[in-house]
Amino acid sequence: MSEMSSTSQEAEEWLHCLSGFSDLEHIHLNEPLSRYTTLRVGGPCDLFYSAHNTRLFAELAILVQKCKIPHFILGDGSNICVSDRGIRAFVIRNKCRDLQVGELTRVATGYPMMDLFLRTAQAGLSGLEFAVGIPGSVGGALVSNAGAYRYNICELVETIEVVEDAELKEVGPEWMGFAYRDSRLRHHGAPPATLISTTLRLKPDDRTAIFRRARDLQNQRISKQPWYASAGSFFKNVYNVELAQRLEGLPGAMREAGVVPAGYLLSACGCKGMRQGGAVVSSRHANFIINRGGATADDIRNLAETVKDRVWRQYNVRLEEEVIYVGDWD
Repeated sequence: MSEMSSTSQEAEEWLHCLSGFSDLEHIHLNEPLSRYTTLRVGGPCDLFYSAHNTRLFAELAILVQKCKIPHFILGDGSNICVSDRGIRAFVIRNKCRDLQVGELTRVATGYPMMDLFLRTAQAGLSGLEFAVGIPGSVGGALVSNAGAYRYNICELVETIEVVEDAELKEVGPEWMGFAYRDSRLRHHGAPPATLISTTLRLKPDDRTAIFRRARDLQNQRISKQPWYASAGSFFKNVYNVELAQRLEGLPGAMREAGVVPAGYLLSACGCKGMRQGGAVVSSRHANFIINRGGATADDIRNLAETVKDRVWRQYNVRLEEEVIYVGDWD
């Protein structure tokens, strides 16, 4: 365990409760989280552990639930905005990368989505083409039901290995309560649960065809998405048939489906280039808030609130964040 001059009484109590953990010496105190998030913002957490072994990850998840220790599971740090004041909890970074490739592919939740696509595509298995260019890990993708181009990861899920009520068990996809960019684990007040691994059903296909489809999707992303630090798409798209019907320039398929991209509304409201401190609405894609250097989490959240208000005043629509605000916010 790393040495610090002082720590909170709560953290000391948590460490005492974790004294039986097999890898206690690698738990750190007051770890800054900005280095672990794609937005490059975030203050310190009380305790921090980086899990690379699935057995130890599950063991620790069981312990923190038994001890009722406030905790947060961190993947690759995309799709979240951590407060400048940090997280008053035990942050467990999931870097577990176990993988068994097949038509039923079993993968640890710490595995990067892009790497998973590459491994399965090389094996001639289709289903994850949409994951090209999606930042983050499998666990984060499950929590937010990640997807793109009308595909979602929930459509592939067969089973999930989860620690709930301090027990390791296997559940079906219905347990997650999947919805558009949502699951039960995004909701405040949900019982603590840690996703350990998942089994995804993929389809055999010609490797050349798989990579061609993925390349087409990747080219669309490259042409639109910014290069600066971001959390990915900041707001969820809007499902509103009446609004979709009256917007000019919306593609016919989206108009019929009643889907209005958040980036369309933000761009139409003149939000591109808007700035708060070091946080800027990207000029390449209005649904990306980027850190141009020196941005704080407060800069990012304040800018998000400003553009949400502008969309509300012009279209009477409340944008909902896809990005999750984590930590000690006022």
